[in-house]
Amino acid sequence: MKKKKTDSDVIIYICLAALLILAIRYFDNIAGLAVSLWNVVFSLLLGAAMAYVLNIIMVRVERLYFPRSRNTWIRSSRRGVSILLSILLVIGIIMLIGRLVLPELGKAFGVIGRSVPVFLEEAAVWLEKNNAMNIAASIKDVDWNSAMEKVMDFARTGLGNVLNSTLTAVGAVLGSVVNFFIGLVFAIYILSGKEKLRSQAEKILHAYVKEETIARIRNVYRTANETFSSFIIGQCTEAVILGTLCTVGMLLLRFPYAPMIGAFIGATALIPVVGAYLGASVGAFMILTVDPVKALLFVVFIVVLQQLEGNLIYPKVVGSSIGLPGMWVLAAVTVGGGLGGIGGMLLGVPIAATAYKLIRNDVNRRNQTEKKVPAEGAASAGQNGKRKGR
Repeated sequence: MKKKKTDSDVIIYICLAALLILAIRYFDNIAGLAVSLWNVVFSLLLGAAMAYVLNIIMVRVERLYFPRSRNTWIRSSRRGVSILLSILLVIGIIMLIGRLVLPELGKAFGVIGRSVPVFLEEAAVWLEKNNAMNIAASIKDVDWNSAMEKVMDFARTGLGNVLNSTLTAVGAVLGSVVNFFIGLVFAIYILSGKEKLRSQAEKILHAYVKEETIARIRNVYRTANETFSSFIIGQCTEAVILGTLCTVGMLLLRFPYAPMIGAFIGATALIPVVGAYLGASVGAFMILTVDPVKALLFVVFIVVLQQLEGNLIYPKVVGSSIGLPGMWVLAAVTVGGGLGGIGGMLLGVPIAATAYKLIRNDVNRRNQTEKKVPAEGAASAGQNGKRKGR
């Protein structure tokens, strides 16, 4: 029996080594196939992610939608109405943030656009006073015919590049819109039949997987689900609190663009640790176009607010819910941002928190098992000694 098990282990290792060699040999082909497969399933994965986020809202809406009613129509429409209300709520929040941010952002760029010509006129006057003779002498030495030919060649090449870039951008936007709607439809299908999908998944697991492995899978899923749900709810709550405090404080201190900057900082605060600072830098730049002194005071205000948020709000609202120490939160944001940009920052913290909880629980379980074994061994040795003494 032991020999058969050894032979099977050797065969498995040989197959794994052969697969590794093939993967190294045909890495380019495998990478291209992986990219193509990712492009195909991206909209479905996006739909699954949207379904997960919407499910957090939908569950709470279902609890409020006449939960004790025995009316047949209400009970049959509960799921559909809850899905619709969840989607409308998310769209409404996005539109509210856009309505607060985009108009004020346009005004700020308008201020910048009006100040640029004034700056150029002042720069021209300064150059004329200080370097007029040198500029005139350098202008005489320029070969204008050659310069114009270079400019025309650059314009022709640039026009073609701009046209290609425009077509590429339009295609990317259209592709993103199509992927979004496909993902949304797929998310609606998942939410409408999630109980049936769960039942089918359990049947498949019981048919092909051992009970011990099923228990491990359930443990991983339960831990990940709790962590992701707590993180999403806590991060959104923290963003609302921070945005509200920022808006109220700016209104009291009479800073310009208070609603816009508060909403923008609240939106960027969804990114852990660094998000609020990104929003604050944009807000400081906006205020700088109006009043440099107020921009400096705004930076001081944000630093104080961030200390309050980092020491009181975040640990109570988010930190305790995900159970991840601050050092690992920063590490998860840094690594996730380097690998996946903003999306990586958002997903890095809950993924790291899930791994942290699973490893911590496994380590505690193993340590408790190791402590029990020596204790049982010592107890049995004591009993044997007593028997020999008798």
